[in-house]
Amino acid sequence: MSVLFSRQCEYALQAVLYLALKAGKEKITTQELTKRLKIPYHFLGKILQDLTRKGLLASEKGPRGGFSLAMPAEEITLFHIVDAIDGTEFTRSCVLGFPECSEKKPCSVHSTWGGLREDIYTRLVKKNIAQLARDMKKPEYQSKR
Repeated sequence: MSVLFSRQCEYALQAVLYLALKAGKEKITTQELTKRLKIPYHFLGKILQDLTRKGLLASEKGPRGGFSLAMPAEEITLFHIVDAIDGTEFTRSCVLGFPECSEKKPCSVHSTWGGLREDIYTRLVKKNIAQLARDMKKPEYQSKR
């Protein structure tokens, strides 16, 4: 698990990247995502439902059903996905958990964390999913030939 995000958020990021690579093609089933990305089926199903409720994915039931991006991949950033799954409290909260931590009453790591927090935020909003998907080199994200 990553230092910043929950396992659920990591899986959401992986699934959305995979869907971005398949954009414009048929809908992708939970079964295909589970098989290709090695994510537990029921856990992934809940994640996909959450992303659909947040408007990032579209879903269709039936034999030709599955999931796809609800908007162009160029309009979706990592920040959108993190916000949908984990929320963005980490961009505002004290890394040590002190509720009263602020510029006026900083904790011992406040100034260091503030800069890191801004850098993380910038990195999450800077690149869109289309750019990240194009740069993906992992074999599970490549088309079957």
